[in-house]
Amino acid sequence: MTTDTPMQLGMIGLGRMGANLVRRLMRDGHHCVVFDLDTKAVKELEKEGATAASSLQDFVGKLEQPRNVWLMLPAGVVQKTLDELAGLLDTGDTVIDGGNSYYRDDMTRAQELAPRGIHYVDCGTSGGVWGLERGYCLMIGGDDEAVARLDPVFRTIAPGKGLAEPTPGRTRTDGTAPEGYLHCGPNGAGHFVKMVHNGVEYGMMAAIAEGLSIIKHADAGLTNRTVDAETAPLREPEAYPYTIDVGEVAEVWRRGSVVGSWLVDLIADALARSPGLDEFTGRVSDSGEGRWTVLAAVDESVPAPVITAALIQRFESRRLGEFTDQVLSAMRGEFGGHAEKAG
Repeated sequence: MTTDTPMQLGMIGLGRMGANLVRRLMRDGHHCVVFDLDTKAVKELEKEGATAASSLQDFVGKLEQPRNVWLMLPAGVVQKTLDELAGLLDTGDTVIDGGNSYYRDDMTRAQELAPRGIHYVDCGTSGGVWGLERGYCLMIGGDDEAVARLDPVFRTIAPGKGLAEPTPGRTRTDGTAPEGYLHCGPNGAGHFVKMVHNGVEYGMMAAIAEGLSIIKHADAGLTNRTVDAETAPLREPEAYPYTIDVGEVAEVWRRGSVVGSWLVDLIADALARSPGLDEFTGRVSDSGEGRWTVLAAVDESVPAPVITAALIQRFESRRLGEFTDQVLSAMRGEFGGHAEKAG
């Protein structure tokens, strides 16, 4: 594909997502200026046709006005970069934060930049490892003028209509959602929608993981289990005689199943490469969006038990509940390998 409206975009942050966004834009005929503290990443994209910048000052100087600057950075370093960048920009320029910033920070940043006439757009970006080829789902917040001007950029980055069948009951003929990008509302709305999107992802991932684990342990009746006063017995071991290949289950779920998804694709691929998942630690991080989703649910009085439980499960995976477990053990008198029943 080649855009009929080529634009110039500056990209700060050339990790996997930022670099692939640049590649997708250049493939469609847009012009990109790139900067990162990692000079190797800059040089790599320069070889592919991007204009390299050696500093923020050099970066801004190579952009035509009105400038379009996309930040693809960890949430924790966005503010520092934005503070330095803002002093180099002019009225009419636009900053797009494509990372996973907290939506409330977007509201504050937009208010701070507005007196200088600098537009601020928040753009939740989802696409993962397949985004370069398949496109990225974009959830956008910001003023109408800035978002409309950037439409050719968003249209190129998004997947387009080809990857999903038309929704049978949809009668609306306007809007960009079928293209894979959506202007969700004013500043913060884009990252708000992406925040909840990631909270939903937590719940989906947890359900898939728990289900596959239940299948993996369907051979419980074939193993010798501890029999003592402290361990609940398996009353009907004959009901659990199955040794099931979990990798093959994930593979079959990818085809025609209602739970088929990119998430199932990922675990099927992981199990194909490592059937016992031995290379994975079991430690699951949370970058903030799940927490913020739960906080929003509390503020809105919206019951969200699945997302909340999935977030807590991630804490447990990092052994953050270890002291809780020690307290429980102490109350039961379980210490030094000797147990005394409590109560």
